[in-house]
Amino acid sequence: MKVLLADDDRPLTQLLSLKLRAKGVEVSVAHDSMQAFMSALRNQPDVIVLDVQMPGGTGLEALKKLKASSKTSGIPVVVLSGSVEPKAAATIKELGASEFLVKPVDPDVLHQVLCSVLSAT
Repeated sequence: MKVLLADDDRPLTQLLSLKLRAKGVEVSVAHDSMQAFMSALRNQPDVIVLDVQMPGGTGLEALKKLKASSKTSGIPVVVLSGSVEPKAAATIKELGASEFLVKPVDPDVLHQVLCSVLSAT
C-alpha cells in the first residue's frame, strides 16, 4: 500500500510514518496543501491522508483539487482534523473524502481505516 501523508505537523507525520512503515506501508510525506497535490499527481498513491489545516492552502482546497483532477479523482482520501464539529465531517464527505478522523489519531486505527478504504474501492 502506498500512502501520501499530508500534514504540517512534522512530529505527527514522523510518528505516523514510522508506525505505518512498520506495518509494511510505503509512506511519502507532504507538509503543505500544494505539495500534497503535486505529490499525488506525481506519485499516484493508493490512498491519501490529508490534514484540514495546512499552509499553502487548506486541506479542503487540496481535496477539491484532488477530486477535480482526472489523475487523482479515484484516489481515496482520509481527512484528519482537530475539529469535532459534526458539520465539518459532513462537508468533508460531500467534497469526496472517504473517511474523516479526529486528531489525535491512533496509528493502529489509521492503518485499519486505510485498509478498509482500500478494500472498498
